[in-house]
Amino acid sequence: MSGIRFAKDHEWVKVDGDIATIGISPYAQDQLGDVVFVDLPAIGKKVEKGKELAVVESVKAASEVYAPVSGEVVEVNTALGDAPGTVNEDALGKGWFAKVKLANKAELDSLMDEAAYKTYCEGLH
Repeated sequence: MSGIRFAKDHEWVKVDGDIATIGISPYAQDQLGDVVFVDLPAIGKKVEKGKELAVVESVKAASEVYAPVSGEVVEVNTALGDAPGTVNEDALGKGWFAKVKLANKAELDSLMDEAAYKTYCEGLH
């Protein structure tokens, strides 16, 4: 999964050009349990790093998903409306939430690579 970066709040980002695809990490989906609903942002919404991007409801609780980068939402994963469990099955792939046109690529520098994120998660136990 090279090229994916992670935020401390357990969101991931994969960048292609100036578009960032955003989802939650396998660690986060595991902590949530079975995802039963995902409230996605509207296309065109401006999101700010660290602010709410989406809401995930699981059998355990509802949790906010924070934007790991700032920008404008250009696409959302509408397939999650019919199949929210995709987040549990393929968090780093088909379970993505939104695509955001980056407003500031320098924000990516504050995110962790896969190795650093793994170490971070191990420190949480």
